[in-house]
Amino acid sequence: MSTTDLPFRATTDEACAWLAQQTATPWTLARLLEHGLTPYVWLDYDATLPELFGDANGGYAAPIFFEGDITRLAAGSADVLITLTKDAYGIVARPPAPGFTRRLDELRFQKKDLAALAKRLLQPPAAAKPATESPFGIGKDDVLAAFGRLVRLDLAQALDDAIGIFGDDGARVKASARKSKRHAVWNPVTLALGLHDVYRAPLGPLKKAFNTHEFLQAWRDDWEQSLRLLGK
Repeated sequence: MSTTDLPFRATTDEACAWLAQQTATPWTLARLLEHGLTPYVWLDYDATLPELFGDANGGYAAPIFFEGDITRLAAGSADVLITLTKDAYGIVARPPAPGFTRRLDELRFQKKDLAALAKRLLQPPAAAKPATESPFGIGKDDVLAAFGRLVRLDLAQALDDAIGIFGDDGARVKASARKSKRHAVWNPVTLALGLHDVYRAPLGPLKKAFNTHEFLQAWRDDWEQSLRLLGK
């Protein structure tokens, strides 16, 4: 797999053509988004929005990640609407209403993201791992790595408290009496759905987590089936 001919920030056509060459399957903007790739648009510096640009006097590449904006793009919108993005320092920011509008041909995809996706799609299935003591969930560190930045709460403390969706009646897998609290595991599908319903974690980043973290691979089918059943 070579990325020599792939620009640092590829257009949609360039990204689709390169992935089609790598995977021998057709690609569209909707499919790129379905696989969790984050599109960017270049924002030229605007002196009326100093809080957005900071010291980036030449402008910066702004990510599009808000679920509503992504859904609109995937549905075949005629342009790009950005109602939520990040500022030049990577902090979530909301543009002035109704948001920034850009042409579709201004969308860009990062070379590193495309290469990572191709690698994941082309790698052979992992060999089955021997059964472990906790085969029905993921540990605290994995939960924090996958979902820690998606909700505005102290997720580590919530897991330790094990109340509500974080406890045995929610996403935590009930442990035997011999297992200590620090060995607790959580069902990531149940947990992700709970974070979305109760704490408004956006579906877009949750979907991306299941598509990008290898330790969630075993739960991808359950996650996608749950979304279909819920009509999401």
